[in-house]
Parts: sequence; structure tokens; C-alpha cells
Amino acid sequence: MKAKVVFKTSRKFLLEWEDFGIYYTDHEYEIWINEQFVIKSNKVIQTVTDLKPDTDYNVSLRVAEKEVCSFKVHTEYEFVTLNVKSFGARGDGIHDDTLAIQTAIAACPKEGRVYVPKGNYLITSLFLKNDLILDIGKGAVLMGHARREAFGVLPGMIQSYDEKSEYNLGSWEGNPLDMFTSMITGINISNVVITGEGVLDGMASFEDWWKDDRAKIGAFRPRMIFLNRCENVVIHGVTVQNSPAWNIHPYFSERLRFLDLTILNPWDSPNTDGIDPESVNDLEIAGVYFSLGDDCIAIKSGKYYMGHKYKVPSQNIRVRQCFMNHGHGAVTIGSEMAAGVKNLHVKDCLFHKTDRGLRIKTRRGRGKDAIVEDICFENIKMDHVLTPFVLNSFYNCCDPDRHSDYVKCKSPLPVDDRTPSVRQMVFRNIEAHNCHVAGAFLYGLPEMKVDYVEFDNVSIDYDTDPEPDEPAMMDDIELVAKMGVFISNVHKLVLKNVTVTGCDGEPFILEHIDELIMEEGTE
Repeated sequence: MKAKVVFKTSRKFLLEWEDFGIYYTDHEYEIWINEQFVIKSNKVIQTVTDLKPDTDYNVSLRVAEKEVCSFKVHTEYEFVTLNVKSFGARGDGIHDDTLAIQTAIAACPKEGRVYVPKGNYLITSLFLKNDLILDIGKGAVLMGHARREAFGVLPGMIQSYDEKSEYNLGSWEGNPLDMFTSMITGINISNVVITGEGVLDGMASFEDWWKDDRAKIGAFRPRMIFLNRCENVVIHGVTVQNSPAWNIHPYFSERLRFLDLTILNPWDSPNTDGIDPESVNDLEIAGVYFSLGDDCIAIKSGKYYMGHKYKVPSQNIRVRQCFMNHGHGAVTIGSEMAAGVKNLHVKDCLFHKTDRGLRIKTRRGRGKDAIVEDICFENIKMDHVLTPFVLNSFYNCCDPDRHSDYVKCKSPLPVDDRTPSVRQMVFRNIEAHNCHVAGAFLYGLPEMKVDYVEFDNVSIDYDTDPEPDEPAMMDDIELVAKMGVFISNVHKLVLKNVTVTGCDGEPFILEHIDELIMEEGTE
């Protein structure tokens, strides 16, 4: 067994085990530092806190009192810590502490740290700056509220002086629209760390932000963390909960790391996705626990205008050692993905009681740049996921033409600039137990078939008392339960050691497959 340090600051480090379990370790272990016991854990990715800056530490990891791994850690240098209470923050949950905390942020020098100690801090929006460490301590809660007049507004689009260019700030569901400033907002910033054991609590409810959730009331609902055109940002350790809308929304940003987070929202809260990367490049998501009211991770790249004009795909995204425990989709692509999604690798994750495992949502009209390619899921364990694998090329989203003949037609239509495409998808070493609706439901466009789909060492079985539902949000689909694997409109389909047991009817329903390779062991 081996573990390594994958992230560190001046006060903490994050370790990760290799080949010792998925999200939870195979055995409980102890962490000893300089021969002193520190913590007992059963997580593959674990944070160690309360260290001193610029200091050497000897780390020993022990299972059943036996050392199984050891390494050295040297914490980062720290120039100064700015405690927000020294800047006037009260932390009593009554007074507005926004200005006091923002003052500490503005005053923080490079290699400094803004520290939020235990307390309840009522705030609206905090704006990040370059070269900042914001440390939200154990027992500290940043509390939001719903007084819209206290929030700033980020305009969706501002025209340049020469009328040849534009400046995009706000976004709502893939379009450049006015939005309220988020609890933590970063615009054009770099080299930032948001860390800690504390909580970001949007305090949203059905009495305020979640009421009339589709309406624009002054502006569209804020996120908890919004990063617009940022780079080199790490979000680590904190709990994010009760968001007015999406929890974490990186937008046209790159080189991002989201590590050892907890993201919580009620199951019935509207559009409270966990992490929604939109037109991002080089994103790492590791050790995150999700339980919320919509998709856990939803990868996007603009609905129409932003995707077609800027053509910035979401790409090079790595997800590992995460636990998706409740949500609509564990990992979703689309449907706002007009600039495409490329090179997504999801491995070593648990999906539990989500409606879908992988969910690709696309439709005619997204355009020729809406390319989904190089998607790989491996070493995944699912339990009580209604439909583990979904590709829906006829997604009836909330657009005005959602039920039009153009969107829902199952016959081939002419290929033109409006036609999206799905290329390579690989599913490897996956167990899906207690499914309810369908083992897999993949429906490509008849005029633009999916290039390549591979299932390798995949086992699917069904719950004894399933909940009938639609396998995908598309017209002309009925409620089903315990349906086998349905795949339509694929150029090349490879099935290696795939087992489907306990379904009602045929285990494999395959149609319009140009080339089928079904190896021994598939049944």
C-alpha cells in the first residue's frame, strides 16, 4: 500500500492512497506525525490540519498498529495571517460581516493568509484577488441571505466602446444573462486557494431563492462559488451547502483543482447542481462527497451564443475518488454544450441513488461544434442508480422548440451546421447493482450515429421492487422498469464480458448498429 501528498498549504496537507479502496479505504488506518497520533480515518483522500508553516514533518500511516507507509512533508512558507476579526468581523450571525472580510482580503499580501475563525458570519458576496489564501476555519460558517437589494449584479454582456467586441460577466444556464454576485466571486484572478474545515451556507429555502426558481427577479440566482475567467484556483476541504442555484460554477477558466469537498443540498431543491464546469480546461475533481437536488457534476460549454461564438469546449477533466450519494445525474454532459466536451476521465467513484450514472444530454440545434468525445468511465460501483448509462440525443430541455418535430424526429434528417455528434465512449470495470429503469439507454442521432461505444467488464442487475420511470427525457418514451440494455444508432459497438441479469425482457436490445463485436462472456 502506498499514499502520497497531492496538495499542501502552510497549515495542512492532503494525502491520497493508491489501490486501497474507492472513496473509503479497505481498512481503517491511523495517521501519526512525528511519532504522535493525529487522526483515525477510512477515507482514501484525507486532509491533515493544524500544522505550522515552513516545517518538516514525518508522517506514518498505520493499519492494525503496523506501519504500512511513511513519507516526509514540508509545509509551505507563510508571511502573515490576517484574522478577519481584527478587521471588524463579528461572527455573531446578525451583523453583516461582508465589508470586514472583504477588507482583510484586499489587504492580504502575497504569501499571506486570510483566516476566518469559529463563528457565524453573515455576508452577501466576497470578491477574490490574485495570490490569495482564504482559510475558513473549523466551526466557521459564512452565511448567505436572500435580500436581493444587498447583492451586486454581474451583467450578462457589455458592449465594448468600439462596438466590435464585448465583455461577458454574468451567465445563466449557458447564456450570457444578468446574475447576482455569488457568495464567493472570482473574476480574472489567478493563484488562489480557498481552504478550510468551515462551511459556506447559502441559507436558501423555498421561501426565497427556490421560490419561482425559473424567474428573473432583478437578476438570476447566484451561485455559491463563481469563477469567471480564472486560472490556478484550488478549492479544498470546505463544505458548501444550501445554494440558491448551482453550488460551484467555474466558467471559461483553467487549471483548477476541487479537492476533499462536501457539497449538500436538499433532494428537492431546484437546479442546485454540485459542480458545473462550463468551457473549462484542465480540471481535477477528487475526494468530493455530493448529496443534492440536481446533477452532481454537470459539464457544459454554452447553450447557443457562447458556444457558437467563442468555441471553447470543456476538456481535460479528471474525476476520481468521489461519492455521488443522491442527485439526478452522477456525471452529466450537457445539455448546454454547444462548444463540445472532450477528454473526460472518471474513475474510482461510488454512485448511490442517483437517477443516472453517466448522462449525456444533447439534441439537434446544439451545432457542429457540440462534439462529445474521449469519454472514459472505469472502476465505478453503482447501487440503486435508476439508469446507469444514458445517452439522449433528443433531449427535450426547456427551450421553446423542445417538442418540435425537428428535435424529436427519430428518422434521419439532413446533416448541417446544427447537427451535434458523439464520438468515443468507453465503460470499463463497472458494477451497477439494484437498477430500476434500464441497464443502459443510449440513443444516438440516426443521421449522425455515435462513432464508438465500448462496454468492458460491466455487470448490471436490478432491484426486486423497481421504480418505473422514463429512461431519458425525450418525447415518445414511456415509463419502464427493469429494461435491459437499449442501444440505437451506433457505428461500432463493442461488448466485452458484459452481464445483464434480472431484467424483464431481452437483456440486449440493439438496433441500427453498423458493426457489433460481442465477445465471449457477454450475456
